[in-house]
Amino acid sequence: MLRGDALATLYFFHPLQKLAPSSKVRIPILMYHSISDSDESNIHPYYRTSTRPAVFAQHMKFLHDNKYLVVGPSDAVALLGASDLGGPQPVVITFDDGFENFYTQAFPILNQYGFNATMYLPTAHIGQAQQKFNGTRCLSWGQVRELRAAGIEFGSHTVTHPQLKFLDDAAVEYEVRTSKEVIQQKLGCAVTSFAYPYAFPETDRAFTHRLASTLEGAGYENGVSTIIGTADRKGDRYFMKRLPVNSCDDIPLFRAKLEGGYAWVHTAQYASKLMKR
Repeated sequence: MLRGDALATLYFFHPLQKLAPSSKVRIPILMYHSISDSDESNIHPYYRTSTRPAVFAQHMKFLHDNKYLVVGPSDAVALLGASDLGGPQPVVITFDDGFENFYTQAFPILNQYGFNATMYLPTAHIGQAQQKFNGTRCLSWGQVRELRAAGIEFGSHTVTHPQLKFLDDAAVEYEVRTSKEVIQQKLGCAVTSFAYPYAFPETDRAFTHRLASTLEGAGYENGVSTIIGTADRKGDRYFMKRLPVNSCDDIPLFRAKLEGGYAWVHTAQYASKLMKR
């Protein structure tokens, strides 16, 4: 399937970006969902959310072989405040939705390379026994506790995974605060990071300002969004940019995303959103 964003990235924007590299501190935050061999052939490559285990293994080997430093969201926020990274390029590895295949497929590969990761949980779909979300089995609390003991960080992905923009303030407060409280109660540790579900409504400044205030009031210290790009110090620490990854990301495209060659997609999307508003 012809994929315009990949072609434009590999043959124009990434080469152009390498000719004029930026001195700004930027950190790629990878956004994975399901690690499985699910058939997504009927979905355009850009919108796929599944990554085959073999492809995920290639991604992690690339990070290892190229000496990336895997850090958590809180570390990323601290590093973005530095004038110079002065060492290996940091990267954050995140997963949304709490799928069980993180436990069975992703974690053994991460463990092989000594990498940590952050998993964002929609708590209504995490139970004592496995439940399903969007037709895929989710982690149990027993598995979550086992992963936490092994160094995996957990953050909130709301309670029910709604489109927060369309909820009233009380419902947003419930989704944000209750999910945090549940995870903290189940794990006995602080939850400081939040992941926004669905496309992030960045052009709605009134909503994003209210949401940031709600997150801060609930005790969150940082968060990630679906805004495409690498995180930088100019971005809001509650809505850091991420790079969507799936099975269609071969190593050249994966490298281009890590190195900032995919940021143009956000520029195009933001312009389109402004025109629609």
